[in-house]
Amino acid sequence: MGPCPRTDAFCSCRLPMQLRLRQSGTVIEVRLQTQPAALPGQPPLYSGTFDCFKKTLVKEGVRGLYKGMAAPIVGVTPMFAVCFFGFGLGKKLQQKTPDDILTYPQLFAAGMLSGVFTTAIMAPGERIKCLLQIQAASGEIKYGGPVDCAKQIYREAGIRGVYKGTVLTLMRDVPASGMYFMTYEWLKSVLTPEGQSVSDLSVPRILFAGGMAGIFNWAVGIPPDVLKSRFQTAPPGKYPNGFRDVLRELIREEGVMSLYKGFTAVMIRAFPANAACFLGFEFAMKFLNWLAPSH
Repeated sequence: MGPCPRTDAFCSCRLPMQLRLRQSGTVIEVRLQTQPAALPGQPPLYSGTFDCFKKTLVKEGVRGLYKGMAAPIVGVTPMFAVCFFGFGLGKKLQQKTPDDILTYPQLFAAGMLSGVFTTAIMAPGERIKCLLQIQAASGEIKYGGPVDCAKQIYREAGIRGVYKGTVLTLMRDVPASGMYFMTYEWLKSVLTPEGQSVSDLSVPRILFAGGMAGIFNWAVGIPPDVLKSRFQTAPPGKYPNGFRDVLRELIREEGVMSLYKGFTAVMIRAFPANAACFLGFEFAMKFLNWLAPSH
């Protein structure tokens, strides 16, 4: 059984829950990814995911787990709209007729295109979010909020400063989005009982397929995400050669495994967030097809 040709976007009907699940993990993830290497004989600032979670909660309360949330919320509606468009366009460009069922590599390519389209919206929001999330941990409050952060960045470095880290955002989102869509379609096909339609997949199987798609998405996206977080929060001029300097510094000082900082925090949120996302999408599609059947 081939991939379902109609599943062509992220869900939006359960977005608030997904965003909350993503954001609480993101604060921990960014702080782990950007913490400096420990000095000889001294312990690191955070020993791991749960230590970072506990220290953030004790020092800043529950609200500290949601620092920087306003920036993603502002961009989330256009981001998902552009993502719908990008993935749909990626599919159409590869179909000779609207009924053509795409192969998994073609779905991967369509997913990658959606990552290209969303980067223009994602990059500034990611930059602002990361800066807001690390400032409380550092004890230096420079920005009063997302708008103030954006104004200060623009005043200091212009539009290039706002879009700092765009290449790394592309390096993260393009392959990760391709893996995301392809994995979901593949698992739906695998989990569909013989003789049944993929559109009639049970709720537990949809949840599993969506959750695993999130896991595979981040398995691909974590290394460039670490580089992006480091680069976007670095002082001006620290990395003149871009991500290559970040990569050299990380590997030299902390080893290859430093590219997977925040892995536990990411994976804890990836399964439930994306399971809810795709379940919401499937229910929304069923409702819309019932409301306005195409045949």
